[in-house]
Amino acid sequence: MSDPVSRRTGPHGGEPAGELNGKHTGKAVGLAVAAAVGGFLFGFDSSVINGAVQAFTEQFDLGSALSGFAVAVALLGCALGAWLGGRLADRWGRTRVMFLGAVLFFLSSVLSGIAFGVWDLIAWRFMAGLGIGIASVIAPAYIAEIAPARIRGRLGSLQQLAIVIGIFAALLSDELLARATPGEGADASGELWFGLEAWRWMFLVAVVPATIYGVLALRIPESPRYLLSTGRRDEARRVLASVLPPDEDADERIREIEHTIRTDEALASQSSLRGPRFGLLPVVWVGILLSVFQQFVGINVIFYYSNTLWQAVGFDEGDAFTTSTITSITNVLVTFIAIALIDKIGRRPLLLIGSAGMTVTLAVVAIAFMNSTGSGEDVSLPAPWGMIAVVAANLFVVFFGASWGPLVWVLLGEIFPNRIRAAALGLAAAAQWIANFLITISFPPMLNAFGASIPYLMYAAFALLSFFFVLTKVPETKGVQLEDMEGLQVQRGRPRS
Repeated sequence: MSDPVSRRTGPHGGEPAGELNGKHTGKAVGLAVAAAVGGFLFGFDSSVINGAVQAFTEQFDLGSALSGFAVAVALLGCALGAWLGGRLADRWGRTRVMFLGAVLFFLSSVLSGIAFGVWDLIAWRFMAGLGIGIASVIAPAYIAEIAPARIRGRLGSLQQLAIVIGIFAALLSDELLARATPGEGADASGELWFGLEAWRWMFLVAVVPATIYGVLALRIPESPRYLLSTGRRDEARRVLASVLPPDEDADERIREIEHTIRTDEALASQSSLRGPRFGLLPVVWVGILLSVFQQFVGINVIFYYSNTLWQAVGFDEGDAFTTSTITSITNVLVTFIAIALIDKIGRRPLLLIGSAGMTVTLAVVAIAFMNSTGSGEDVSLPAPWGMIAVVAANLFVVFFGASWGPLVWVLLGEIFPNRIRAAALGLAAAAQWIANFLITISFPPMLNAFGASIPYLMYAAFALLSFFFVLTKVPETKGVQLEDMEGLQVQRGRPRS
């Protein structure tokens, strides 16, 4: 079989000769956007609790530990959903599992909005986590499998773009609902329509995107790789013919995929994730550690607890909502930087730049909080440290959003060999959600015990470690066909040209 990288890419292994625009590319983009709606729900449902946490904490009279668990329990559901999603995708197909995720999103949104107490709220947030976990696995796998190699990075980045748009929509809707309550300022505890408090409506509005996602999941075609694995060759050819550019032959791509399927069947005994490195294959550990580092830099502390954090340093509730919304807008905008660069300069350079920038900005945030006065709920930052903390936190979001945010999902969708992709992606995503859970549930007690400086110093240390991890262990996948990922497992450097 001829070398697919040299055949389909340009002289430097990146952009191919020829035009990327056209109806085929448009079809691939359309399918990627549809699949990425799951990412929107992922971002929306995981962040919507930011505006509600203080209100339901007061209404249900919760301590900091139980309040933190109510926020973080969804992440345990995410871990289970990611693990199950990877396995169900190989049995049921990608689109059916997407629809399952949409149903879970819909039900959990309604039930969370009418929760009677903290324990049933916890149950429904766990259900939401199952849906988020499924979406976190299915969208990058589906996008990677329908995207031409030359634009796979950009299309894979749509997942993160959808996530950050979902985060922005959640924080904006939280602010609008809180400000719509009677009286002056923002009050998530105030009553709105039908006698329900604003924080309940924050959960209920998610039924709209959940419904859209469910409808799209029923309408988009199945992944060609799944279709071929189940003997549906004609359907697979129609899908490939609709998304591949004119200079790529759908029949040739089918032969390549069928070859890898036959190879995978012959190597069925090797389809396990087990390997010589602490019980797992090296490439699986690369995926797991990418996921863990993405969370251990503390990005979700910004989005889950930003209102609480900014109020703790002197912002009133309305200003805290506004600051959180501005941060989420920043996250959306910088994702376009990654989309523009990922297929041009590659994955590794962007990750290294992101790690370096996050290390510096997190250290500055930690130094700013070392200058805080007071303790507990009375802590405040004197001028100019309050503004320094806000600017540094937003610069941290810039570096994360332009690198580790989108690129980890792209890499998880493409670095694993075909025979283990769904299962390995599910395991890596589950590890990501467990890491997210640990960071999320540990922040409130650490904030109470040590103030904000110690947590942010810890996140800065993990950002520094992530730099050396990328430098030594993460392969470059720019321009490489999915069928050729086997040889890239833990190699360093650029893909062959």
